[in-house]
Amino acid sequence: MTTAVLDCAGVGRRYGRRGTWGLRTCTLAVPAGRVVAVVGPNGAGKTTLLHLAAGLLPPTEGSVQVAGAVPERRLERIGFAPQDSPLWPQLRVRDVLGVGAHLNPRWDADLASDRIARLSIPPRARIGALSGGQRAQVALTLVLAKRPQLLLLDEPLASLNPLARPEFLASMFDACTSSGAAVLFSSHVVAEMERISDDLVVLAGGRVRLDGDIDKLRHAHRVIVGPAGWPTTMTAQMAPTVRDASGDATGKWELISAREAAGRTTALARVGAHLVAGPGLQAVEPTFEELVLGYLDQDHSDQDHPQRDPTLQVETSV
Repeated sequence: MTTAVLDCAGVGRRYGRRGTWGLRTCTLAVPAGRVVAVVGPNGAGKTTLLHLAAGLLPPTEGSVQVAGAVPERRLERIGFAPQDSPLWPQLRVRDVLGVGAHLNPRWDADLASDRIARLSIPPRARIGALSGGQRAQVALTLVLAKRPQLLLLDEPLASLNPLARPEFLASMFDACTSSGAAVLFSSHVVAEMERISDDLVVLAGGRVRLDGDIDKLRHAHRVIVGPAGWPTTMTAQMAPTVRDASGDATGKWELISAREAAGRTTALARVGAHLVAGPGLQAVEPTFEELVLGYLDQDHSDQDHPQRDPTLQVETSV
């Protein structure tokens, strides 16, 4: 049995005694070596989840453990890079790494210096003179050189242009896989997340709407395209049929969301087994983006004109 590096059990966080909940009843288990993408609109609870895992916030309900203890007792095993990469702009790169070495007992000086050299970042350059991508790489180097068991990245692509994102993600993936750390990272750039992620967590309204292995989740869902009004106007003959491994019909499928455009209805359904589309319907396995956006549309599927969050970028970056 694999032991989870990060274990969240029914965790929630409320801001103020009678304030709003940033996260509710979140249960997740992230084992070593897994890269987990956390996606959701602004205010979904992504940053709250990362801050709870990093020990920066105490939970209001439930529990959070990192390597078998509360995060506050495992700070040397947690690497956290917030969205704004807060580094000292007047310090030189080598001085920032020196601060990291002073503060972290597990510091790997060779990893830090080799990585900076490989990325062609001048050690004598001041942080304020670096590009956004270079600053992001220095911040990532700081947390990687801690040799963490859990790596938390909040919007690591936010400061990067589309051309710099693939290179940054590739270097992040290589560094994480070589260390065997568990990785939890949030991003609005949906197309980029699929490239390096093993698992997916969809957050909306402070709650987990979907989580699990990406390949298994895609296999358990179908995008069904049918005439306008489907499935509200679905007849018995048009209803999809779900069959189990033996070929017997189970009849169990769950509509996640649906939207209409150009006289057709496109729906996301969770089938969990083999689905046979009814007459006039087409069913295919969803792409990563269709899976994510289908669950984010779940709250709006009863509205006449649902709108996706504009901060979610679904176009494939160059």
